[in-house]
Amino acid sequence: MTGPPFRHILPAGLGGRAQGLLTRAASRPIISSIDTSTMDSPRTPGSFLPLPDAELEILIALADGEAHGYAIMRAVAERTEGRRRLGPGTLYTALKRLLAARLIEEVGASRDAGGEEARRRLYRLSHFGSRVLKAELDRLSTLVRHGRRRLHILLPSGGRS
Repeated sequence: MTGPPFRHILPAGLGGRAQGLLTRAASRPIISSIDTSTMDSPRTPGSFLPLPDAELEILIALADGEAHGYAIMRAVAERTEGRRRLGPGTLYTALKRLLAARLIEEVGASRDAGGEEARRRLYRLSHFGSRVLKAELDRLSTLVRHGRRRLHILLPSGGRS
């Protein structure tokens, strides 16, 4: 084969100089730097913080037990009295991230009334996910505690102006 292996992607009329540049670039070794410091070491709960809101809401919903996606959406809406709603796109994108990070586990599909496997997948909080959830709730509690102290200094009359 003459020329670079990807010659066919060059627009018509681009030969010569462009082709020569691609040939030289393709023959150079590719050097990449990857941070390998965490590849073999286990991740700590703190390395996931702060959690995005949707992921925190899902972990809290799964702290009550196994649930499928629609049940998670309902639980979040009920717990927040409708102030927070997870749409399907947000929910399933967050579920994928949580599964990949092993903060939640898929436990199979739910069963319908006749015992047949339904399309709904069930999720549960993993042991590591519960540790991450605890770390995030501790972080938020500390943040609230410090914020209230600062507010008390600014508004010593109990918040009334």
